Amino acid sequence: MGGTFNVAVVGTGAVGQTMLKVLEERNFPVGELKLLATSRSAGKKMTFKEKEYVIEETTPESFKGIDIALFAGGQASKIFGQAAVEAGAVVVDNSNNFRMDPNVPLVVPEVNPQDVRWHKGIIANPNCSTIQMVVALKPIYDAVGIRRVVVSTYQAVSGAGQDAIDELAEQSKQVLAGEEVKSNVFPWQIAFNCLPQIDVFMDNDYSKEEMKMINETCKIMGDDQIKVTATAVRVPVFHSHSEAVNIETKEKITAAEAREILSKAPGIVVVDDLEAKAYPLAIQAQGRDEVFVGRIREDFSINNGLNLWVVADNLRKGAATNTVQIAELLIKEGLLK
Repeated sequence: MGGTFNVAVVGTGAVGQTMLKVLEERNFPVGELKLLATSRSAGKKMTFKEKEYVIEETTPESFKGIDIALFAGGQASKIFGQAAVEAGAVVVDNSNNFRMDPNVPLVVPEVNPQDVRWHKGIIANPNCSTIQMVVALKPIYDAVGIRRVVVSTYQAVSGAGQDAIDELAEQSKQVLAGEEVKSNVFPWQIAFNCLPQIDVFMDNDYSKEEMKMINETCKIMGDDQIKVTATAVRVPVFHSHSEAVNIETKEKITAAEAREILSKAPGIVVVDDLEAKAYPLAIQAQGRDEVFVGRIREDFSINNGLNLWVVADNLRKGAATNTVQIAELLIKEGLLK
């Protein structure tokens, strides 16, 4: 399907800004572009392809003539998602509002592209930390099956938005200057510290972020028999999430076999040369769309065990890029009006 498509980007924070950047870089066939946000941001200006656009306040009427609405997160999709669908747009939503809705596909294009076909107007973009993990899991799952996943995350502050980025920068200055450290975004100081809490704690003592990884992984992989447990940790890094992923496979796979499989998989870059001290780093993943995998080694504590170190830019592959890839998939499948 050729031609251009009218696009609305809803939300102009860190993820919304990155969406615009990715749409431009990937030369997405944008016809008309509409930038929508809350009344607080309305009237401000942003640039796309050297043209200036005025941000408008989102209303149910904002989606008239729009083919695809990319929601950057928060509550906007809960309030305006259905109005966008009724206006004829397909919604790709970055929030947690629809991810576990059985009527809404939860899509990572490298993992379950076929699921876009059964959308009913809304497609959910998974949680950032889940996206990069399932991209790395899928080739191994296809080769030997997966019984269990144990993941510990090391998540950048940008996952909590621009205010969190500013807080880490400011606190770092305060610590180095010997000044009193003030925390507003996080419950404790994040500079030079690690916080084993991302989002609120649930009744089962897991954080909401951890439960997202557990539930979303099974839905995306289309297998509710995979056992997943997670510990999500916020670390004083600006961009890119890192994850230590331990996998118990159904059949035996060696580290060399896993390395070979992963190196041929879409969206993955294997960085795994211990002699050269080459392994994925958050600072090298920043600004990139691939998922980087390294430290691939067998887990000798169980028969079919494998350890991976997985790193990706949380604002790009973990949010904006995956959203745009879903939009590209909709065009490829002829699913846009």
